[in-house]
Amino acid sequence: MPPISRRLLLAAPALLPVAAGAQSWPNQPIRLVVPYAAGGATDVIARLVAEGMSQRLPQRVVVENRTGAGGNIGAGAVARATDGHTLLFSNTGHAVNRALYARLDYDPANDLVPITIVAESPMVLLVPNSAPWRDVAGLVAAAKADPEKLSYATTGTGGVLQLVTLLLTRAAGIRMQDVPYRGSGPAAQDVVAGRLDVLYDAGFSAFPLAQGGQARALAVSSAQRSPVMPDVPTIAEAGYPAATFSVWQCIFAPRSLPEPALGRVQQAVAEALAEPALRRRLTELGAERLIANSVSEAGRYVTAEMTRWETVLREAGIQPQ
Repeated sequence: MPPISRRLLLAAPALLPVAAGAQSWPNQPIRLVVPYAAGGATDVIARLVAEGMSQRLPQRVVVENRTGAGGNIGAGAVARATDGHTLLFSNTGHAVNRALYARLDYDPANDLVPITIVAESPMVLLVPNSAPWRDVAGLVAAAKADPEKLSYATTGTGGVLQLVTLLLTRAAGIRMQDVPYRGSGPAAQDVVAGRLDVLYDAGFSAFPLAQGGQARALAVSSAQRSPVMPDVPTIAEAGYPAATFSVWQCIFAPRSLPEPALGRVQQAVAEALAEPALRRRLTELGAERLIANSVSEAGRYVTAEMTRWETVLREAGIQPQ
């Protein structure tokens, strides 16, 4: 397991005293909305972090799944919340939605404030065991030899599975046929069965398939090799540094939540992530870089991600829906 960053260990004690106005907050249970289905990586990480926060705040943090529209149903509900005790736990998809959706009933960039980036997780490039290619170079060569013959899984336009694969296809100059799935679970079943050629899946579910010999891992999308499977090269080591990608999770608040309350949430997350048992569990789930940065740092991080994906989508010719 990689050592936790010095910033994370020092985050909680280094915080200035919480302003007096936050002493009465929270005075009711906190609703942490996950805009994706229960059981996925973001949901599982959210529930673990919520439990850690609950142990450090005077009120419970209760996770609620509100799915639909690529995460926009839940995010919009949080943006409009006025009870002062509703937060959002979302991921990289949040940074894509402003460029992907032309008609939203909220502004992802201005109506929600990033409180802290919780973690970053790699994606894993999986292929069937029956595939003739044994590395990324072989996969790219096969795709160039017969454009659009190979198939890869997506969960819809702008979904994480499409985005991370898009980075690779652009960097390598290849074309593959996208096959839509309702989730990565059915796609993983098709990779194992040899009916799907490529699946870029979250480490949460991909590593067990590779470790169990059900599929072959060609690369991880993160900048560093994963301690879970250190023999699997990074996509940069395979020759495509521009395709480096990590899924991040972030806690957001409505713009109306007072700054002292934002600081108290960040402090609770930092303290929770400094707990060895929680770090170990999150690492097992593929959340390999635990961050818990400040509100200002989280804001800059998310803004940079929004800019990045606006550029990627525009250059790929993906128009707002």
